[in-house]
Amino acid sequence: MSSAAYVTPAKKVGQEELVEPTLHRIRITLTSRNVKNLEKVSAELILRAKDKKLKVKGPVRLPTKILKITTRKTPCGEGSKTWDTYEMKIHKRLIDLHSPSEIVKQITSISIEPGVEVEVTIQSA
Repeated sequence: MSSAAYVTPAKKVGQEELVEPTLHRIRITLTSRNVKNLEKVSAELILRAKDKKLKVKGPVRLPTKILKITTRKTPCGEGSKTWDTYEMKIHKRLIDLHSPSEIVKQITSISIEPGVEVEVTIQSA
C-alpha cells in the first residue's frame, strides 16, 4: 500500500478507483522551559514534514508565560524586610500541518529533547 493513496475495488468488475486519504488539520503544541531544546525539536518536526511534502505553518511563537513567586528571605520574620523573587518562564510553539493521520505518526517519532512536552490535536479539514 502506498502512503499517498491506495486502491479500492469499484462496484463494477474490472475497474478500480483511486481514493485519496482524508486530510486532517493537525496542530502540534510544543511547551518547554528551555528555548534551545524547544527550537531544536520544532525545527526537526518542520524538516520532517517538508521532506514528506506536507503543508506546514509555523512555528508560531506564543507569548512567554512568566510565573513569579515572591518570598521573604528570613524564615523567622525578624530583621530587615528583604524579599526574593523567583520566576519560571514557559515558552510555547505551535505548528500546523495538513496531512493524513498516518503520516503524523512517522513525523512525531523523532527523539524529543528532555523537558519538551508535545501535544498533538487532530481536526477534520
